[in-house]
Amino acid sequence: MSIKQRLAGVSTLVEASVLKAAMALPEPVQARLAGKPVVLDGQTLAPETQLALTMQRLARLPGAETMPIPEGREAVLHHSALAGGHQPIGAVRDLPVAGLPGRLYTGSSAGATSPLLLFLHGGGFMYGDLDSHDAPCRVLAERAGIRVLAVDYRMGPEDPFPAAYDDALAAFEWVVANAASIGADPDRLAVGGDSAGGNLAAGVAIEAARRGLPLAFQLLVYPMTDAEHPTRSYELFQEGFYLSKAFMDLANECYVPPGHDLRDPRLSPIHADLPAGLAPAYVVTAGFDPLRDEGEAYARKLADAGVEVELQRFPDQIHSFFNIVGVGRRSPAAVAVIAVKTGAALRR
Repeated sequence: MSIKQRLAGVSTLVEASVLKAAMALPEPVQARLAGKPVVLDGQTLAPETQLALTMQRLARLPGAETMPIPEGREAVLHHSALAGGHQPIGAVRDLPVAGLPGRLYTGSSAGATSPLLLFLHGGGFMYGDLDSHDAPCRVLAERAGIRVLAVDYRMGPEDPFPAAYDDALAAFEWVVANAASIGADPDRLAVGGDSAGGNLAAGVAIEAARRGLPLAFQLLVYPMTDAEHPTRSYELFQEGFYLSKAFMDLANECYVPPGHDLRDPRLSPIHADLPAGLAPAYVVTAGFDPLRDEGEAYARKLADAGVEVELQRFPDQIHSFFNIVGVGRRSPAAVAVIAVKTGAALRR
């Protein structure tokens, strides 16, 4: 190992220690350090989240979207590792899924056969992989008592739309065909994801209903459902709350081919004609998230179509809280709720 690599490792350890210590402070102390409470749209930002964002600004850490794509991907991995920590899991192994890299997590209480959730990671269709979402996938599998199969799909700008959509469908078809070989109950298959992954999960659920493929549940965590983002939350929260307008603009630039219709239902499921037989959905949003309103609009669209839907907003959270399971209290508690509800839904 070179001196440069050793110094980078020491720097990461120091950064992780400082973040963990700050997030472990009593909430009144965090509130004093963070400054005046952030109140928008009748919601108050969690003090620990406000403090973390303040620390990021003071450290002048650039957003991933300000860097060249390769460096941005490294930054996302770095941030995910700091926020995720090392979470316990019954068993984990890598395996190919429809020619794509996959990782199977088995919760300690899952048993020889259990429900299985195909998980599709977020990252604006340009960032993220199996490692960026390793920690929350572990929490989902362990807390829900299920198997979680994460898949690393193709992304832009190297592979623009509809590559990720096609890969997500291929992965689910593989799960249906190979459920028994990975210990999955074929009657309790689910699909889920966060952000861009929530978008892909919604697309998989729609197509599964059209084809008559077995799908018992869909988990949509602050899903991107409208590539045009014509919402009030987009205007309110597009700066200062981690997910920025610049990030979303870059996501469209990297993933959507020039001139392509942003209302294509494979890209914007809010514009899809919903088929009969859609799986029950649990839609999660964050109060301080530009994508909040479009996620909630999609939940209403599902409900209007007769789909069984539970919509839950975590009003004090920001986009990407799903990755924050290794530090703080409020974000990990929210993710624990998601995991428990997912497990309960799949055992009904």
